[in-house]
Amino acid sequence: MTIFICGFMGCGKTTVGRILAQKLGLPLIDTDAYLVEQEGMTIPEIFAQKGEPYFRKIEAQAIRTLCDRDGVIACGGGAMLNAESAAYARKHGTVVLLDESFAACYRRIQGDTNRPIVQRSTRAELEDLFNRRSVIYHMHATHAIPGGASPRQMAERIIQALQLDGKK
Repeated sequence: MTIFICGFMGCGKTTVGRILAQKLGLPLIDTDAYLVEQEGMTIPEIFAQKGEPYFRKIEAQAIRTLCDRDGVIACGGGAMLNAESAAYARKHGTVVLLDESFAACYRRIQGDTNRPIVQRSTRAELEDLFNRRSVIYHMHATHAIPGGASPRQMAERIIQALQLDGKK
């Protein structure tokens, strides 16, 4: 079973993913950590030295590679924006959107020096990006899990959604 967790920066993908992976007895793979390991550079270094288009390219390659593994995959905020990657993930797994509010995400990401997009953007620009990405996330998600809950509750909501899939 491969579960891709997607959503905006700060929505809780890694935190919820860790709990979900533990509950399901699956490994957690964080795509950002995976890319850092593969590239031997931090995310800000990749952006600075090779650019965002390069980062998006290797992020898309990572999604295809990780489709072959059983696990909970916490995707970077931009991973499911690539229509081909999202389609591939849906074909080979389940794509779960953590549908958290912008206010909650912003509280978690403001001032985060490991997020190049946050560093170069104002709050208004981030909110605009959130709104544009939200439409795309919803379009590609197998399940949209409402936010406003604890990470443990979010993991439970995902398990319930997955169980409904099994009853079809």
